[in-house]
Amino acid sequence: MDNQEFDADVVVIGGGMVGALLACALAKPKALKIGVSVQTKPLKIVLVDTERPQPFAADPDPVYDLRVSALSIASRRMLEAVDAWQGIESRRVCRYRDLSVWDGEAQGRTDFHAADIGAAELGYIVENRVIQLALWDQISALAGIECLCPATLESINTDSSGVTLSVAGATQRIVRARLVVGADGSRSAVREQAGIAVNRHRYDQHALVANVTTTLPQQHITWQRFVPTGPQAMLPLCGARASLVWYHNDGEINRLKALDEAAFITELSAAFPTELGDIESVQARASFPITKAHAEHYTAQRTALAGDAAHTVHPLAGQGVNIGLLDAAALAEVVLKAHHAGRDIGATQVLARYERWRRFDNSVMIEALDGIHRAFLPQPMWLRQLRSAGLNVVNRVSPVKRRVMHHAMGLSGDLPQLARL
Repeated sequence: MDNQEFDADVVVIGGGMVGALLACALAKPKALKIGVSVQTKPLKIVLVDTERPQPFAADPDPVYDLRVSALSIASRRMLEAVDAWQGIESRRVCRYRDLSVWDGEAQGRTDFHAADIGAAELGYIVENRVIQLALWDQISALAGIECLCPATLESINTDSSGVTLSVAGATQRIVRARLVVGADGSRSAVREQAGIAVNRHRYDQHALVANVTTTLPQQHITWQRFVPTGPQAMLPLCGARASLVWYHNDGEINRLKALDEAAFITELSAAFPTELGDIESVQARASFPITKAHAEHYTAQRTALAGDAAHTVHPLAGQGVNIGLLDAAALAEVVLKAHHAGRDIGATQVLARYERWRRFDNSVMIEALDGIHRAFLPQPMWLRQLRSAGLNVVNRVSPVKRRVMHHAMGLSGDLPQLARL
């Protein structure tokens, strides 16, 4: 096997949604209104991943992927900024205008409507593969990005002057760069090699995900009901289809997974509210354990983490991918501004700006989602009445409701430029 050696500015390990957005943003400084000059030449980006996303074929009667994401308005803006949103729309996306949340043990309920704040929609349900493919379309068209795929990271060696990576694929490659970014998921090899510890907590819950066809069209509303065993959620897909998420203990989830289709539909029909309509068929189902994790640091010497490599959150509000994309946009902004100013993009002082920016915001989100999870565990009657009253207050008080909606849409806080209008 031949060895190849070459230089780059940034090596991104992981070509999923977060890593792909980061690569695109770094290669498109004009998206952040950061120009280039003779002194600041465009960055050379290397993207490393084990496999390319599978092609997407249009189908009048499609089978949806099980892995879908609820993209916020801020996430759409970021994808638009790097010209990837068009690739999503040309494939498959389901907009939703309304969101309902209610307490399955009491009468508390909050209904959110995009029209209440003059918005066209609250968010979008998109298959992860569609998002990734749209970003990879842009990556393929950008001269500043070189893809090493299929390829696997073998080792990272860093010092004050740079980082050297050994990447194994069809050809053994040695890549020298100024910065390496770990966007390689919750089991991040970059995080491990950088010696960054992670605080991890596994919930006593699994999530069962099922794609179903229904008698009613599901395009415009997503809902979530909280019961003591865990939330039950419906994410709308295009047409009379939906993605159902059912949280429960692992024993019950394993029992449900083992049922035949008819018995499984009977269980779904008994557990999920009638708003969904009758379930006609189950196209696919799978389950996964629920874990929260947070890296003690987002950066080390010439190293940064983004997305699941830095944090995983309880998925009950669908915020994991959105905060990961915000990581990518923020890191790109910090790196490009440093590059434009003639600074070393891998310097500790530069990366510290990114860590301060994102780690605090993500900590707040992680604990907020954990708090929601705990609030709906089995509670004394007075606490159940209190949380139900809280949902009703949010539903009635317009300023509070608008604030919650803006936060859920990703439009509050210290947003990266890519997420702004």
